[in-house]
Amino acid sequence: MFRCDYFYCVPCQSAQQVEINTIASSFGALAARTGLTHRYVLGELRKPELLHHLPENNALAELCGGMISAWEIYGNKKAVIMFVIEDVTYNICDQRFHEYEIRRQRPDVHVIRRNLTQISKNGKLTDDKRLIIDGDEIAVVYFRAGYEPGQYHSEKEWEARLTIERSKAIKSPSIQYHLAGTKKVQQEVARLGVLQRFLSESEANLVGQLFTGLYSLDMGPEGDEVIKMAMENPDRFVLKPQREGGGNNMYGDEIKEFLEKVKDTPAREAYILMDKIRPPIQYNYLVRGGTEVKLSEVVSELGIFGVLIGNEKEIMINKFAGHMLRTKLSSANEGGVAAGFGALDSVFLFD
Repeated sequence: MFRCDYFYCVPCQSAQQVEINTIASSFGALAARTGLTHRYVLGELRKPELLHHLPENNALAELCGGMISAWEIYGNKKAVIMFVIEDVTYNICDQRFHEYEIRRQRPDVHVIRRNLTQISKNGKLTDDKRLIIDGDEIAVVYFRAGYEPGQYHSEKEWEARLTIERSKAIKSPSIQYHLAGTKKVQQEVARLGVLQRFLSESEANLVGQLFTGLYSLDMGPEGDEVIKMAMENPDRFVLKPQREGGGNNMYGDEIKEFLEKVKDTPAREAYILMDKIRPPIQYNYLVRGGTEVKLSEVVSELGIFGVLIGNEKEIMINKFAGHMLRTKLSSANEGGVAAGFGALDSVFLFD
């Protein structure tokens, strides 16, 4: 299960990709509930004629349907789905809705929740690579943790991750797809000619239009030129590490100061530089705890969910699975909802 995030870029008059999340691709449940909330609000305002502007959002049902499909493919009716969670789960409401929806769609499918420490203590592999946790065989592993280095407290948590990867359980994501979601891979895929290795010429041209400028900071003349460009015009760019979860990027003078420190060291290779996308500014109200509700200048980022199930030989399922909209103050660089920078919103379509 993944989520591709986009801003609409005003200068180029098209959608441009911010990032792709193959892990930490959350808010499918709450995004769908937000749409229902806004439908209710339009009813309270006695504006039913506006309801058709709100597109249906079945993200929760489609994502959970993907997990159930994976469970069915695994082929053991007694096996369970395991959510890998943080020690303290701040985003628990979004996760619980997934559990309830799985139970609604398939009452015979059971979900368990374990953190990496618990898995390290109680998980084991059988000789035929079946993953057993507390006596349950695991058919599907859904990672809601494991993308943040701080979630690996010791070598035991890394061993737990390795145990999961070595098992025959279907992972969302597997370590290969986890790494495919890194910023470095995003930058490499955007290089001239790379898409043509995987797509037809016409498909590659269409997908390529979604990419903004993505630049390597590798040691060498190319990376040196990129660093020079960034330090001369830091407000044009975003500096990104290979991290997920929000709050990790650098902007403006922060880019210049950081590159001054690392420009002559291999540490710079852990980052990529991306053109800063300029989305349209709109006016809306952000409703957040402890914050005054007032009309503000905001920008919105669209996330498109998908479900992909396959192996080294074939793709069995590949489908669109709903959407999410995040809105933040136009003056804020970061937009993460869980990190406190943005708020969930709904798409309102018009001609």
